[in-house]
Amino acid sequence: MPPPATIGRLAVWHLPAHPCGMDWIEFALAMLAFLASHRIPALAGLRGRVVARIGAWGYMVLFSAVSLLLLWWLVAAAGRAPFVPLWDQQPWHRWAVNLAMPLAILLAALGTGAANPFAFEGRAQGFDPARPGIAGITRQPLLWALALWSGAHLLVNGDLAHVLLFGPFLAMALAGMPLVERRRRRAMGPAEWARLTVHTALVPVTLSRRWPSPPWARLGLAVLVWAAVLHLHGPVIGVLPLP
Repeated sequence: MPPPATIGRLAVWHLPAHPCGMDWIEFALAMLAFLASHRIPALAGLRGRVVARIGAWGYMVLFSAVSLLLLWWLVAAAGRAPFVPLWDQQPWHRWAVNLAMPLAILLAALGTGAANPFAFEGRAQGFDPARPGIAGITRQPLLWALALWSGAHLLVNGDLAHVLLFGPFLAMALAGMPLVERRRRRAMGPAEWARLTVHTALVPVTLSRRWPSPPWARLGLAVLVWAAVLHLHGPVIGVLPLP
């Protein structure tokens, strides 16, 4: 197996490998578990019962913890899967990841739980169309964060297992944006949609100065998360992220 500096695999070297067929089975099981964790709570009515017991904030913390653990398993399983090269990693690929990830983390920090009635991770309460906050940069910050994360990691990991890992995330993020936009527009109606989106954007190409208040706390959180990801990526994932 080539070293990570050559192929850029997100491999967890210290975990034992299984026979070739079992590696693919583990990867498939991890993918199914991750997808099921995002579908079953809503379909089975589990989310409502858990929220009633521990509250919305408690559910979000629990759901996030479970999602992160399953995502770690999925990434680890992809690292253990048989290596089938599709393209070689180039020196600039790692620079691209290190430029994309701070932006992805910043969008996620600014978007999660923000006053943003256009995104599934936002909330309608407190939204001011004259000062749209993160929606002035993009109405879909979390999906853009997912697209940046998955697209950058897809670029740097040119083997079959990681294409199967990051490719669906990238496709889901890009396809989800127009889908969520259509649903929100249909729910609001054309006139209300036009009124609320006058100072917003979908593609984050410009900075917005229209904030209800400076998001210093969220900016600080983004810096802390980025620093934690940078320092824990090697011990947890098995690959040092810096070029």
